[in-house]
Amino acid sequence: MISRAGGGERLNGVKLPPFQSLLSDHGADIHRMLRAMVGPNDADDCWQETFLSALRAYPGLTSAENLRGWLMTIAHRKALDAHRARKRRPVPVSDPPERAAAEAPGNEPELWTAVRRLPVKQRTAVTLRFAGDLSYIQIGEIIGCSEAAARQNVRAGLAGVRREWVR
Repeated sequence: MISRAGGGERLNGVKLPPFQSLLSDHGADIHRMLRAMVGPNDADDCWQETFLSALRAYPGLTSAENLRGWLMTIAHRKALDAHRARKRRPVPVSDPPERAAAEAPGNEPELWTAVRRLPVKQRTAVTLRFAGDLSYIQIGEIIGCSEAAARQNVRAGLAGVRREWVR
């Protein structure tokens, strides 16, 4: 049941203020927090993502007691997402290497040759994780083990590849 009583919105018996007033009351605080967490370059994007997510979830709120805290939680999660995304961005280098990674016989990169030498479960887990971009849960389902075991197989496989790669 939605009604517009007293300037606020009533959803499921909860009186919510208009979203614009929530934005006006807390927008500057959220932006200040995001600038501190992600820096000035990413703060604006995180702020927008925060309020878009809040706007989508706003009609389904079951309590209007701590809306500021609710917004701060969303902003914190958006900041974490920004940090994770930053780690995946390519890093510019001034002098690229002279040559690409050496290829093994048969036009296969040496890295995948090292992966092929791993035990079957580790090889499968590493390949599914990095070539197939599957989650650990999906990997576990495919190779018949738990999510934790899939993580362990990937970790052990990467350690084995690193040992061989450093030689």
